[in-house]
Amino acid sequence: MSEVNLLAVSVGNTRTRIGGFVDGKLAETATFVNDRNGKITDAIDRAYAPLRGKDDAVVLLSSVNPTIAEPIQKTLAAHLGREVHLAERDFNIPIGRQLDPEAMVGEDRLLNAAAAYDVLKQTCVVVDAGTAITVDFVDGAGTFHGGAIAPGAQLMLDSLNQRTAQLPDVEFDRPENVIGHNTIEAMKVGVFHGLRGMVRELVEQFAEHAGQFPLVVATGGDAPLLFQDYDLIDRIAPDLTLMGLAATLRIAREQADEAQ
Repeated sequence: MSEVNLLAVSVGNTRTRIGGFVDGKLAETATFVNDRNGKITDAIDRAYAPLRGKDDAVVLLSSVNPTIAEPIQKTLAAHLGREVHLAERDFNIPIGRQLDPEAMVGEDRLLNAAAAYDVLKQTCVVVDAGTAITVDFVDGAGTFHGGAIAPGAQLMLDSLNQRTAQLPDVEFDRPENVIGHNTIEAMKVGVFHGLRGMVRELVEQFAEHAGQFPLVVATGGDAPLLFQDYDLIDRIAPDLTLMGLAATLRIAREQADEAQ
């Protein structure tokens, strides 16, 4: 197995997460909010620290938002003095795909699927709870079939505030009670249990389609709040997208070695 020294960069819609992998193991992570550019070099330095002196280290970036990713890519290249490689352009994400010909799928969904299958090697569902929440099905042969996309928790709350006359601006958090005894708690209860119920319904439908109940892996910034101690979820993997980037580079190198 080809172990990698890698700075993995995952640019999301709201946040960017960076991870330093040394000999294939995640050694350090850092996160910054995309509209707070002053924090980017601090985050780079923190995640890259374990890689200093590793001349073979690769910088590999994925993004769901090219407009945000372009200046981050330039900052990475200038700050580190290294070429920044792009997922899918320079290294194919190692996951099979059964999708409509015209389908455009976010790199984060493919990377999450690749990372989950790389570890589990069996049918699974990947739930990514971020700005949007995605619920995706991967079959036992390692093929990504797509799934469902819905507004994430904060997006739901923001929409309630912006599209109604009296509902307040609320920051998402786990509700204290199953019944909301005031407006803010009622909004949190609706979003929290609504998203959990949606995920359960989708997983059950996917299981019926597949003829077996899949393992369910959750990732994304809201995964701990939504799914900690939830019986549906087999594991929470906060660094799944970064692990997908590491698997992408490792498998590309293994394939290149086999081709020689």
